[in-house]
Amino acid sequence: MNEYGGSNGVDSTVPTAVRTADAMATAHEAIDRLHKTFRSGVTRPLRWRRAQLDAMERMLREQSTRLARAARDDFGKPVAETMLMEINLVLEEIRFARPRLARWTARKPKPMHWLLQPAAGWTVAEPKGVALVISPWNYPVLLSLEPMVDAIAAGDCVCLKPSELSPKTGRVLATLVDRYLDRRAFAVVQGGAQETGELLEQPFDHIFYTGGGRVGRIVMEAAAKQLTPITLELGGKSPVFVDCTADLDTAARRIAWGRFVNAGQTCVAPDYVLATSDVADDLAQRIAKAAYQMFGMTGGRRDVVASGNDSNTRIGRNDGRLRTVAADGTTEDGRRPDDRNGHDDARDAHVWSPSYAQIVNDRHYDRLMSLMPNPDGPSSAAHIVCGGYGDRANRHIAPTILTHVSPDAPVMQEEIFGPILPILEIADAASAVAFINARPRPLACYVFSRNAATRRRFERDTSSGALGFNLPLGHLMSSRLPFGGVGASGMGAYHGYAGFLEFSHVKTVVAKPTLPDTLAAIYPPYTKRKRALISMLTDFGK
Repeated sequence: MNEYGGSNGVDSTVPTAVRTADAMATAHEAIDRLHKTFRSGVTRPLRWRRAQLDAMERMLREQSTRLARAARDDFGKPVAETMLMEINLVLEEIRFARPRLARWTARKPKPMHWLLQPAAGWTVAEPKGVALVISPWNYPVLLSLEPMVDAIAAGDCVCLKPSELSPKTGRVLATLVDRYLDRRAFAVVQGGAQETGELLEQPFDHIFYTGGGRVGRIVMEAAAKQLTPITLELGGKSPVFVDCTADLDTAARRIAWGRFVNAGQTCVAPDYVLATSDVADDLAQRIAKAAYQMFGMTGGRRDVVASGNDSNTRIGRNDGRLRTVAADGTTEDGRRPDDRNGHDDARDAHVWSPSYAQIVNDRHYDRLMSLMPNPDGPSSAAHIVCGGYGDRANRHIAPTILTHVSPDAPVMQEEIFGPILPILEIADAASAVAFINARPRPLACYVFSRNAATRRRFERDTSSGALGFNLPLGHLMSSRLPFGGVGASGMGAYHGYAGFLEFSHVKTVVAKPTLPDTLAAIYPPYTKRKRALISMLTDFGK
């Protein structure tokens, strides 16, 4: 995941929302209240946990439209996309966890060493206490509430800090959490970097952070001062490998969806493609066509993609020059985007698909546009297959596919976190594995190949938070699969039982009857007989 600055402002009044540094005293009081609630034992009974999960389910069913519209207002996220990729996934997490609480919290018997017999041992999961959940802006409902579901299942109290870059969603969440959930056990604190920094100085029993590595290091440093356990859900450059055995049409559609849904602002989105040279150009054309079919004539560049369903349709390649659509529908050279090819449809310059999200803010927009190939710079060798332009007034960037990209190009130096997809040619699977392993371990890796040996190679020889064969984002959408990173892409995991364990302390319990006292055989002093017994134990099993 990436974080790019600039506050959009927060300016509402809701009971559990705290917005400014002057109001941090109220946040401190709320955190003290959460600790008192936890110590009272209110959150431990399964009946309470189920009631809170029921309440959250009711909240989502009754307020789904309100939440989805708030995300749309924050950064143009399609309402249907929020319903599909956020609200439905939180509901799935609730439905998965609720009927399994008794099983998850039950004693788990463990075998005891024969020397201790008669004896019994078991583990039991107990709640950690008060958890701080710091959520990002790109999936503001999912990444706020899904960790909360796991924390509730574990029996914890939760302080939620939503991102200031999705302020309307944050305000709605604060209002709804206060209305539907137990006020004694939940609080929502709003604000920016200063408020987050002050929150991190408070005592918590677990910190769950989703965002970029830069802030992740700050969170980890703050947690270390109080020895607070932490979950970091970060990101990185998630690669895709495609070879000649893949079904290119299916691969293209799935890659286009995974890359351009939410305008590429997804932590596990395909970040770049490593394609064997025999399929790279064809794959680029097919991905461009799939992007057009999903998101329409974004920005009105008729020369970018051709219409029709003919699988042989070619996608027009532009001249490689970056063009930004201004408020009057013209590019920086004073022409409308379609003028080069004799078209003049001024409406199309601003007809962005309602199925296509905006970029979250101007800073993020400018950073993404700076990654486009510069004909006067070192990345001039890259070709823009489609896209390559934006509409700053509306913070839209067209789905962009780049080929002939150098590994040293700016677009390959950081997580893109936007609708730009570089495609690099690679010799074979072995070269792709070497390329991936030479870089920080990603949050996800995707492989499109029918070759079983190739699949085994990636599973055996690469390290990533998750590995997907022929399917991007799949692990994001399952409560049955742990979700988490490795190395620079994060630590810890959640979803389903993994999330329950992340917010729990698994306590070991042992029990032995007082009679007979079999331990007398090894109590000091160590007589000749006891030394012989110890020697026998040492030799046992040779």
